[in-house]
Amino acid sequence: MSEYQYYEFQAIDRPLTKDELERVRALSSRARISATHFVNEYHYGSFRGDERKLMEQVYDAHLYFANWGSRRLMLRLPTALLPARRAEPYCSEDALTCWSRKGHLLLDFSYQAEEDGEWDFSTSFTLASFTALRTELAAGDLRPLYLAWLSALTRWELEEDVDEDEYTHAVEPPVPAGLARLTGPQQALADFLHVDPHLLTAAARASGAAPSQAIDKDALANWIRALPPHEKDTLLLDAALGTAPQPGPALLARHRAASHGTAGPSTATRPRSAAELLDAAYEVRTEHTRQQEQARTPARTQARRAEQRARESHLDRLSENTQQAWQDIAHLIGQKQPGPYDTAVTLLKDLREIHDRAGTPEEFTRRLDDLREQHRGKPSLMRRLTDAGLTAR
Repeated sequence: MSEYQYYEFQAIDRPLTKDELERVRALSSRARISATHFVNEYHYGSFRGDERKLMEQVYDAHLYFANWGSRRLMLRLPTALLPARRAEPYCSEDALTCWSRKGHLLLDFSYQAEEDGEWDFSTSFTLASFTALRTELAAGDLRPLYLAWLSALTRWELEEDVDEDEYTHAVEPPVPAGLARLTGPQQALADFLHVDPHLLTAAARASGAAPSQAIDKDALANWIRALPPHEKDTLLLDAALGTAPQPGPALLARHRAASHGTAGPSTATRPRSAAELLDAAYEVRTEHTRQQEQARTPARTQARRAEQRARESHLDRLSENTQQAWQDIAHLIGQKQPGPYDTAVTLLKDLREIHDRAGTPEEFTRRLDDLREQHRGKPSLMRRLTDAGLTAR
């Protein structure tokens, strides 16, 4: 069984320099490489580079996955937009780690498949599904970080050597607003990290509605107009030279914070313990199962009624000429083969039901006794008749 590994890197805030590009090209002779992108697939080998160093030095986003289920997403953004102190409460060794390097915060989302787990050939991703998470995080939306913490809790619950007291003492990080209605990239991340949907529903109960991301152009223009001239000059110069990240996300984040806040953590309720969240997820899962069963009941009832109508129609047709049915049974038995024996037994059961409906069970019993007496030398047939309850008086 062959291995499959996928590596993708993207430079978002600035393209790679000529020297950086040459250094990256030296890592792979078959990868598709440009000043902003690196993509390669491996079937019997691995990437020779160091993903962590490449992210620290040149790239802003990285995606990795393998067909045995291991997954990794790395994002880099300026600490001015998201300082490490805001991300650290959500970190967990199993799902999210973060560190700062040269004015950037690096976020490492990961999922490791269980040992001896089934290989996953059907799942594939592209980095484009996740790059918008950088913009959301830069604007103060911490839902991607909370999703990583839920992913860690999902896996923690499956561990067999965890003391229940640990769940009681472990407390959730600040709950961001908008968990009940994730964005497309956030839902992709939840799927990527295998977040339990029932746990997410339970967690969302303590999450308020996300503030609107609509931009009031007039208000934004007035806010930019009020910025110090030297700050605007610096932003424009950096943007023109490509020496700093594009100023758009940072400016929007500052504007939102100054005007109506961000989709930040909720402080309305006390933090819940891991045990409380897992109990709530169990209740959500149980209710979901009950609703599914309830929804299936009408369909099952309708199917049973349709089956009964078909059965009645079949018996009605058969009752129109029972003599022919008895002749068919004799012909089937005469073939002395297992398949025809089984068909003959089915016909006999139908005839028994027809005679019961007609109020003539004695007639059926008499003819069955005659048939058993006539073919008592056929042990295979006799066994089938007995198993079907078609016994003599």
